[in-house]
Amino acid sequence: MPKEIIIPAGTGKPLAPYVPATKADNIVYVSGTLAFDENNNVVHVGDAAAQTRHILETIKKVIETAGGTMDDITFNHIFVKDWADYAAINVVYAEYFPGDKPARYCVQTGLVKPDALVEIASIAHV
Repeated sequence: MPKEIIIPAGTGKPLAPYVPATKADNIVYVSGTLAFDENNNVVHVGDAAAQTRHILETIKKVIETAGGTMDDITFNHIFVKDWADYAAINVVYAEYFPGDKPARYCVQTGLVKPDALVEIASIAHV
């Protein structure tokens, strides 16, 4: 099965050995995405809603680079540092998925950088 590596223009170098996304058989697998700038510094420190918006904009760029739209996302994996941020995350999340929602799960866990409050990985069919 041939695969295509998806790296949107302006993407910074990943922290570990991975790529932003891989496309195979018209399915796009988006790596766990955090609210990082081009130098892998966390942005919007202390603001889960702003971090969520940054993450979803980054995922949107990845999906569009792969030839799709946010409507093509079928599944999201959401990781939160603190359940206290859950409501704020959901408000922003709902803006990006106003119609039919993708399936998803959400778990509380530690994240790769202490200032990161949320991480989202996605699967899309384009």
